[in-house]
Order: sequence, then structure tokens, then C-alpha cells
Amino acid sequence: MASARVARLATVEADGRAHLVPVCFALDQDTLYSAVDAKPKTTTALRRLANVAARPDVTLLVDHYEEDWERLWWVRLRGRARVESSGPPLELGLSLLADKYPQYRRRPPPGPVLVVELNEARAWSASGPPG
Repeated sequence: MASARVARLATVEADGRAHLVPVCFALDQDTLYSAVDAKPKTTTALRRLANVAARPDVTLLVDHYEEDWERLWWVRLRGRARVESSGPPLELGLSLLADKYPQYRRRPPPGPVLVVELNEARAWSASGPPG
């Protein structure tokens, strides 16, 4: 799962609706990091950051799909998120992300880092219990 290239991050909007976006991520034991990167966006005041500030409980889904359904799997992670704009959590998150994604080495993310302290994981695999 840690080598998966993308996860889907779900936060809760002010009106209670789910807000779902794909994110790049890196794991460090029970902590997940994702950055506001330089991919084109309509604004740097991202809704996911405002949602986390107001309601820090988040869910992430990492999955694998292919036509051979015997190879399908998913992992759902839940945790409490916070936004870090400076200091060691930002530096560690950016370092882990740069180790995983060559694009981040070439163009380091300019924005803050979302830090998720994971407290629940649930997994499923078509080939049986995850190993």
C-alpha cells in the first residue's frame, strides 16, 4: 500500500457533505503526509485544508484495480489531520514525499503539509486476507 501512487482523501464540508480529492502521499509508520503541490489549482486556499481545520477527522482510500479481479485490493485509513506550514513536521513530510515522487524532487511543493495521525486501518483483498 505504501508504494501506491495516489490515495483519495475525504474531508467533511461545513454543510456536512463529503469532499473527496485524489492526493499524493507518503507514510511514516502511523503518520501519513500529503502536500499542497504545484499541480495547477484554481486557488491555493484549498477546501481540504479549511475542512481539516474545522473538522480534523479524515478518511483515505488507497486501492488497486485491474481487469484481473483476483488482484483487486483496497485499504481504508482513518485519522486526525492537521495542517503544518513550518517546522519539523513540514520538513519531514516534504522529505518523505520527495523520496517517493521524483516530481517533488524536481519541484518541491510550495504549500503546507497535511499530517494525518492514523488511528484505524481496514483492508480487503480479492485473493484473501491481506498479508
